[in-house]
Amino acid sequence: MSIPEHFRAYRIHTSPHRAAVENITLADLNSGEVTIRVAWSSVNYKDALAGTGQGKILRQFPLVGGIDVAGHVVESRDPRFREGDAVLTTGSGLSETRDGGYSEYARLEADWVVPLPPTLSLRDAMAIGTAGFTAALCLWRMQSVGQKPDMGPIVVTGATGGVGMLAIDIYTRAGFEVHAITGKPEQFEALIAVGARQCVARAGLYLGMRPMESATWAGAVDNVGGDLLSGLTRMIKPWGSIASCGMAGGIELHTTVMPFIIRGISLLGINSSGTPYPVRADLWQRLAQEWRPRHLEKIVTREATLDELPEVFDTLMAGGALGRTVVRIGGE
Repeated sequence: MSIPEHFRAYRIHTSPHRAAVENITLADLNSGEVTIRVAWSSVNYKDALAGTGQGKILRQFPLVGGIDVAGHVVESRDPRFREGDAVLTTGSGLSETRDGGYSEYARLEADWVVPLPPTLSLRDAMAIGTAGFTAALCLWRMQSVGQKPDMGPIVVTGATGGVGMLAIDIYTRAGFEVHAITGKPEQFEALIAVGARQCVARAGLYLGMRPMESATWAGAVDNVGGDLLSGLTRMIKPWGSIASCGMAGGIELHTTVMPFIIRGISLLGINSSGTPYPVRADLWQRLAQEWRPRHLEKIVTREATLDELPEVFDTLMAGGALGRTVVRIGGE
């Protein structure tokens, strides 16, 4: 397949910040061994921070935005990939140090390209995307320190976001009872529909101030950080774990060593962007099989185009988003 001289991409500049759909050429993209015709991408909180300039995500400018990408190989200088192969990449420096997925064509480093599992469509892969991969990585890390369903329920904070809703679905699929904490009580029914057993309004939640409070949950997936994460450390049952994967509520953590020493809880940092390739490939196989979300059609609440990205970003930054948005670029 020949690559056109010019194609469309959502490009981000700085000094001053500006972002828009532009016509670019292959020469404008970073170097890489694998070139793909992009079919789908997705929108994550990190993408909205980068696209609006409200977060220092990009480390060089200009760059094409989008930390997720899926499509078909059109050129490859790596023997692992051939023309026509369906592939995906999430994180791995996209829209940070490398041009990302909001483009009709993308050039990728071969060592970060994952073959699309045969049981997933390209759209499904982007419906899962970084959000679902992060949720799966949380589960993988928690299982590695002994987290099991019979220990009790897992609580998910920031539950109406992409990571939150996919975590509810994936953990339920893995046999866990899942509770949800959200600042949007009007979305309780949506959370129950994807597997939450109980829903808790964040506004009415009191996490206490003592070094340890009554143990309520066996573990947690925390998308918020700040005071909410601090409170969770005081309420996790003995030998439970917390997967920390978000900081929308703040970057500081005020707690004591007592829950860690007396109850033996674990606090696990989740770095989905820098996950080693062998773990990355294994988790995508699990996401395509035993951990495959059952409710993607409910979790994906919007399908957007490149031209609609600014509106999507503004909605997400204003707290008005629910679940996942996929971005149609070339389609299947």
